[in-house]
Amino acid sequence: MRIKRPDKKNALSIVLSAESDMKFTLTLPVNESSSSTIVRNIYESFRKLGDALLINHGFFSENHIEPINELLKLNVKTSRPINLLDNLRRLRHNINYYGYKPNELEVFDVINLAKDLFEPLLLVVKDKISI
Repeated sequence: MRIKRPDKKNALSIVLSAESDMKFTLTLPVNESSSSTIVRNIYESFRKLGDALLINHGFFSENHIEPINELLKLNVKTSRPINLLDNLRRLRHNINYYGYKPNELEVFDVINLAKDLFEPLLLVVKDKISI
C-alpha cells in the first residue's frame, strides 16, 4: 500500500460510482451471458467502497485484498457475515483468471449478498468519509 494525500472528494466520487454501478447491475437479467458480468460488477462495487476508505485515509491500494479488508474492519450490523466478501473476491478472481462461469444459483447468491450487505456498508462508508 502506498501513502498519498487523503482525498475526500475523490473518495466520495468513488462511493457514488460504486452506488450507481450496483443499482445498474441489480437491474440486469440473470442468464448464462450475464452471469460473469453481474458477479464482477457486484464485486467491483464493494471493492470501490474499500478503495474509497483507503483514499480517504491517504492510502493507495495496489491489490484487491486491501480494499476488501478495509470493509471487513467496519463495525456494521448486517444480516449476513461481511467476511463473505472475501469469498466473492475469490469467485471474481476465478472468473477473471481461470475462465470460471458461475451458474445461476451462484449469481443469485451473489445478488442476495449484495442486497444484504451493500446498503449498510455504503451508509457507513459515506458516514466515515463525510466526517
